[in-house]
Parts: sequence; structure tokens; C-alpha cells
Amino acid sequence: MRIAAFTHDGRTRCGVVQDTSVRPLPDGVTLLDLLRDGDLSRAGTRAGDPVPLADVRLHAPLRPPTVRDFVAFEEHVEGVRRSVDGRAGVPEAWYDAPAFYFTNPYAVIGPHDDVPVPPGCLAFDFELEVAAVIGRSGRDLTPERAREHIAGYLIMNDWSARDLQGREMQVNLGPAKGKDTATTLGPWLVTADELEPYRDADGFLRLALSVTVNGDEIGRDLLSNMSWPFEDLVAYASRGTWVRPGDVLGSGTCGNGGCLAELWGLRGRQDPPPLRPGDVVEMTVEGIGALRNTVVAGPPPTPVPKARPRPRTRP
Repeated sequence: MRIAAFTHDGRTRCGVVQDTSVRPLPDGVTLLDLLRDGDLSRAGTRAGDPVPLADVRLHAPLRPPTVRDFVAFEEHVEGVRRSVDGRAGVPEAWYDAPAFYFTNPYAVIGPHDDVPVPPGCLAFDFELEVAAVIGRSGRDLTPERAREHIAGYLIMNDWSARDLQGREMQVNLGPAKGKDTATTLGPWLVTADELEPYRDADGFLRLALSVTVNGDEIGRDLLSNMSWPFEDLVAYASRGTWVRPGDVLGSGTCGNGGCLAELWGLRGRQDPPPLRPGDVVEMTVEGIGALRNTVVAGPPPTPVPKARPRPRTRP
């Protein structure tokens, strides 16, 4: 099953996607409601008459309460590390556990929305990912139990201001404003059962991923090149805390051109160049669908003064 959020004839609703149409659910029902109520499997019985997808405006399928973004592709780590801080190789600590950071749920945008360049950014980048969406609450899960808590999957583009990110991470906190302007989710949620046929013998989802800029292919990879399957990511995220319905967990960016910074690190120059207003970024994931976002100019940065040296007086 595929669940989308959309606007048609001035009404924004949630619906079940079937082929080239979407069947709307009752007014006020959201994907997050379905997940929290444990009602996702019965959504089709509540859906109305089909509306052509060509006649609707798709939105992000849900407004997630939290967004965790992992870094599960070794090839990506190697290339981006060289690009961001000039160091080669992969940190030994990366192999110990699936690292992640929390990103901004307020920055979530839809599969066809325009994407503003972050204020002050001169090195704007895309990041091709797949994300799992939690359907059941749980904590301290094993990977085996974690599979039951994944409701489905969607495509995620973790847009990145590489120059801002590189400066921020010198403070050993972040990324912050380097990742704070936009995260695309969509085009819809594909329930986990639909992707089971793609699972390989090692437990990974073998989905083909690709990304183009202005029609030119930049990257292509397999989701099964992750170093941990999604069940491991969910289990680690739940260690000592809760994962709850609607939480989004990104795979991290794939390798082989899943973002520009990886290629910059490998080539030693900004080739291809950073994204500029007017560029169109399209991502396609086998079994899920496609995103298509256009980069537009963003606002100038609001000035904030540098730190002022202060006397270290004590009470």
C-alpha cells in the first residue's frame, strides 16, 4: 500500500495511491493518525473515489515528530570526510555503531516543492537517501523485533549547505545550519510489505537508487550497500529511549555520487559544481518512486555578531 498527502480542489487530504490515481481518506485523517491508531492496514477500506494523480499537488506524506539521519554507507563517509575536513579514510569509530544526528522536522518539504538555498550558503548539495518510518512504539528493541516496528519507507533528500557544515563541525557540534533549511520526504509512504520482495539473503533491501541534476545523472547505487540494515538502525535508535509512530530514520546518503560532496572529495575540486537557483534535482528509488525539486534563491543571512571576549569573573 502507498499512502500520500495531497491537495485537490483546495482540500488537503491523505489518500491511498493506486496506479495513476489516489483515493482520498476522510477529511482530517492524516498518515500520522493512521500510524498512531494502528489503522494503516485498513486504510484502503476507508478510501473514497479515485482522483488522478496528475490533478493533485503532492505534499510530504507526514509531518514527523522526529527525524534521525544515519550515515550507513561507508563509501559516502570516505568521500565526504575528505571534502568537508580534508581527512582521508573512514574513522574507526564509525564501524562500532550506526551513528546518526537529529535534523529539523520543521524543515520537511514535499516531493515537488521548491528548495531555497540556505542563507549565506555557497556550496549547496543534495543527498540521496531512503528513510524508514516507525509504525509502533518501542524501546530497547533487538534488530529482530525492530522489523515489526517499521511501517514503511520513503525517499529522503537531506539537503546540505556544505560550506556552513564544514565551519560548524570544527566546533565538534553539528551539523546545525548546514542541514537546517530543507529535507524532502516522499513521494509517498510505501508500506514495508511491498518492499519485502527486494530483501536479499543478508537482510538488506536491494533497491536501485539514482539522482540527476538538470537531467544529467550524477549518482547511482544500491540501497543494499548499507553497512547496517534498517532493523539495526531502528534497534540502535531505540537503545535507552523510545521510537514512536511517525519517527523518520534516514539511511544516510548512498555512495557512487549520492551527493556532490562525495565527488568533490574524490576529485579534489567542486566537480560537478554546487547547486544554483534553477537547478532541478530528481531522485528515483526502485519500488518507491521519485522526487523532483527545483532550487530557488534563498534570503540573505540575518547578521549575528561574532563572540565577544568576556572577562572570566566569578561570583
